Amino acid sequence: MRLETTRYDARRRVRSAVALTLLLGIFALLIIYIYPSIAESTADIDALIEAFPDSVREGLGVEAYSTIEGFVAAELYQFIWILLLGLYMAYAAGGTYASDIESKRLYLTLATPVSRTQLVVEKTLALLVPLVLLNLLLPLVVFGGTVAIGYPIDPYYLLAVHVLSVPYHLVCLGIGQVLSVTFSRGNTAQLGGIAAVFLLFLLDSVTAGTDSEWLGNVSPTRYIDPTDILLHETIAIGDAVLLLAVALSLIFLSVIRFRSRDI
Repeated sequence: MRLETTRYDARRRVRSAVALTLLLGIFALLIIYIYPSIAESTADIDALIEAFPDSVREGLGVEAYSTIEGFVAAELYQFIWILLLGLYMAYAAGGTYASDIESKRLYLTLATPVSRTQLVVEKTLALLVPLVLLNLLLPLVVFGGTVAIGYPIDPYYLLAVHVLSVPYHLVCLGIGQVLSVTFSRGNTAQLGGIAAVFLLFLLDSVTAGTDSEWLGNVSPTRYIDPTDILLHETIAIGDAVLLLAVALSLIFLSVIRFRSRDI
């Protein structure tokens, strides 16, 4: 397998991946830079957080700003890394096939000696470019920034957040990819991916700590919690394995759907 499609699509995604990594890196440094001033008033902030209902604190993943771990988890990883990057992965995957079908480019690709299964595999690999770049560089930025301000974060658990969040982002990718091979319009698949991931995130958030908490079990965000990892040093390998199994199932489903649909 020479992976021509992977190389071609990966080159197209490098520029946006670099831009995304740069933006998240700058945002992370800004968040870290303001922490020393936040640390001086953590008693008041933590008292405010404690006043929130348990369901709100659990749903938003906000527990304490008294440590750099709790602050970074809440301000960077809980929303930017989990929610926004998840939305981005679903959006990027949503346009992979539907946009090519809409523009007729996919006809030219399938005219070459490449099977549909191989095409899905290669395009999926290309979608990993931003994920790989971000997971390689952002932990270095976050760790270096916390060392620079005198509040070094534990690199082991920082790395654990990134490693354990990969299956979650693959699930988001899988959701977008299933929609992309189902619909024939790029915007429909992309917006559908964003809506699906956001609604699943919302379902987990609004049901956490309530009598309806079991409803949130269908949400992938229920199985990745940066606050638990960084603040409580809890590593749930089983949850990561479950997310990985779901991601692989979604990718397999996209292969089956793509092979059977009439283009």
